[in-house]
Amino acid sequence: MRNYLQIHLNDQTVTSQPMVGEQLVMAGRYLIAKTLVEGGAATVDPLGPDNPLIFSAGPFAGTTFSNANRLSVGCKSPLTGGIKEANAGGTLAYGMGRVGVAGFTLHGQSDDWVVLHFDKAGQLTFNDGTPYLGKNNSETADLLYEKFGKKISFALCGPVGEYQGLLAGITISDSDGRASRLAARGGVGAVMGNKKVKAIVVELHKMPNLHDRKKTLESVRTYAKWINEDPSIQNGYKPVGTMGMADYTNHVGGIPVNNFTLGAQVDDSEETFKMGGTYITELNNSRGGNHSHACMPGCTIQCSNVYVDADGNEITSPVEYETLALLGTNCGLRDPDHLAEMNQYCNELGIDTIETGAMIAVLMDAGLAKFGDLDFMRRVFLELKAGSENGRLWAQGTARVGEHYGIHRVPVIKKQAISAYDPRAIEVTGISMMTTAQGADHTAGNVPKVNSRSKNLDELKRLSLEAQIGCAAVDSIGLCIFGRSVTNPNVEFLAKAVNAAVGTELDPTFFQKIGRATLRLEREFNLAAGFVEEDDNLPDFFYDEPLPPSNRAARFRAPEVHHIYDQLDEVGVQGVPDEYGRVND
Repeated sequence: MRNYLQIHLNDQTVTSQPMVGEQLVMAGRYLIAKTLVEGGAATVDPLGPDNPLIFSAGPFAGTTFSNANRLSVGCKSPLTGGIKEANAGGTLAYGMGRVGVAGFTLHGQSDDWVVLHFDKAGQLTFNDGTPYLGKNNSETADLLYEKFGKKISFALCGPVGEYQGLLAGITISDSDGRASRLAARGGVGAVMGNKKVKAIVVELHKMPNLHDRKKTLESVRTYAKWINEDPSIQNGYKPVGTMGMADYTNHVGGIPVNNFTLGAQVDDSEETFKMGGTYITELNNSRGGNHSHACMPGCTIQCSNVYVDADGNEITSPVEYETLALLGTNCGLRDPDHLAEMNQYCNELGIDTIETGAMIAVLMDAGLAKFGDLDFMRRVFLELKAGSENGRLWAQGTARVGEHYGIHRVPVIKKQAISAYDPRAIEVTGISMMTTAQGADHTAGNVPKVNSRSKNLDELKRLSLEAQIGCAAVDSIGLCIFGRSVTNPNVEFLAKAVNAAVGTELDPTFFQKIGRATLRLEREFNLAAGFVEEDDNLPDFFYDEPLPPSNRAARFRAPEVHHIYDQLDEVGVQGVPDEYGRVND
């Protein structure tokens, strides 16, 4: 049993509800969608007190089950106006599991800034948040450690979230205690700021009670063994991390460069791609950096990194592919050290590197600076930190900034910046970003390595759907998608592991069922929020401007893909055995 808390900020009252069995499994992204749909949140003001902010951990939270301590944060997005689940690694879900808290919902709005503190018994108290206001996230973290001790995990509303800038995510402590893991997308940090919750602190305690401790720990060891034997993880994610994707997307012409006007920064047959994962890994390792870093306790994938300068001093953690592309090549940067500097500014302010990079590139395209102007980028971050007139404008995100400056090339879907896969070249991920209720989010269903031009639209939609179902499932049970090469083929094992942990009697089909149910609920929410077919279109420039070097334009428009979820029961699930991946008759 674990507790779920309803936290009413206006009067600081708390209602605790016990959760058992399947309630602990139907968590994360599914719980967020179900709660928001049933609560009628589709029509609320996203920056008003009636927008609930939901934090949910999965059934393995608090254990050392590899890549199973992900945190889901959700609400109605003030950026898109639709549903949003923002996902993060780090230690908060782990900490919640260790004090017997399955999740909590923040209701209303506090009169004054507060810090929510969960002690080792899972009891919640309200503390004064004003001493932490206006400070960079690393400063806030240091102050929290001084007050509450070193054995804590935390979630922070950064300086931009304080004034409800829509770039703001929610920053989570990593396994070393630094403020560096973000539930980044959709403006969830602005909602936390609107509620005047500066930080959430959870004391780290003991392993949670498990239904069958022996079997669960056996599952932990078995899963870790499979992760350590998986070639795609051991040859890719572990030594290089997500930034390895940059070498591929630059090679095939699908990485955003200079506000999505180019698909490759360099011809890698003639020149070393210095913003690629291969080059950056070799550089960082030669300096003494850490390129096999676990963002969350127990994770054996270790795809995170700690990036250091030429003298071996830490600059930032982590440099991820999406950051490399949107905040790097998309803004014209060519030096990994400059990228790392920009990434750390985002860490300190608690803002989404995807949305921020796309926004800055639009400013450059609008003529405010040349692509690659490092000093201009530094000034942007100073303005964002200060909350100046320009800073508050720019903090509203790519769509609103593009509208303000009258720019036609604004790379957004549902007002959220497109992530680092140009849909003219990487079409299946493009379809996922077009159709997901989450806005232009690659993690909804990323399928980057497909020769899409050899396939018809029905085949591409099937690939997108298979990935979307699988991603919705792992997001609902607290797993990281980077383990899917092990997770998805072994859903029979996963069902037994969940049953051992929380005392359920699930069969292996639970995985696809929770994925499909989540997607249906999210679409229901967005329809209630007023989204229509046209909202699934790409911006016009993707259709009108062929992308060098392939010189291909986008092929598919909203009417061709909008009804993709009508086919949910006609496909399997990416990597899942067919008998467990399809809806039973």
